[in-house]
Amino acid sequence: MRALLLAAGRGTRLRPLTDSVPKCLVEINGRPLLDYWIELLSNGGIVEILINLHYLPDRVRSYVGHCRYPVRITTVYEENLLGTGGTLLKNRDFFRGEAVMLIHADNLSSFDVRAFIRRYEEREKGIEITMMTFHTTEPEGCGIVQLDERGVVRAFHEKVKNPPGNLANGAVYVVSPSVVDFLSSLGKQVVDFSTEVLPHFMGRINTFHNGTYHRDIGTLKSLAAAQTEYPAALPGNDRGI
Repeated sequence: MRALLLAAGRGTRLRPLTDSVPKCLVEINGRPLLDYWIELLSNGGIVEILINLHYLPDRVRSYVGHCRYPVRITTVYEENLLGTGGTLLKNRDFFRGEAVMLIHADNLSSFDVRAFIRRYEEREKGIEITMMTFHTTEPEGCGIVQLDERGVVRAFHEKVKNPPGNLANGAVYVVSPSVVDFLSSLGKQVVDFSTEVLPHFMGRINTFHNGTYHRDIGTLKSLAAAQTEYPAALPGNDRGI
């Protein structure tokens, strides 16, 4: 399986840090966020990685050029952001008609990559996306999901007041080739995954729960929390990657 790391965002809520550093290279305890993801994927057996670029692309290219993990990284520059779905569609040839691990790289996460892939591979009939979930302490700032008894998504509440619970979409997925075919059928270049793709596949999305560690590094407050939590918050003080 190959992976797409979405790393093109500006990180405006992390200013002034991101005035000179792309969001994906913001450091947590001395290591860039992107470094954690590449190590996680490498240890999980994923060696072909595509990273999309937009803001301060040369900084990311420089990091990739000195990457210390046994992976092959390809970068693709987007002059205009395409949205998660649009990036996946434009680079469909990279994934060779196979399932893709789709990752929003502005999260800090620790989980068993191989178990995540197995959850997709052993999916129920009709399932086309496996979504990672986690429990959040700030449900109004996340996409909250409701599941049936099989762990299949039955409802999705994107950043609403008083959502029904705190089980959140972690913005990490394994997607079937059929999802890319759907993107192509839309006939557009820019596609938002949360609003245009997930609703279409409702009832065809199963879940993999990350009970180890997952945090959106979207604000200075969240970044500060990660600096103190990670990796101390992990079971046995082990990064699990």
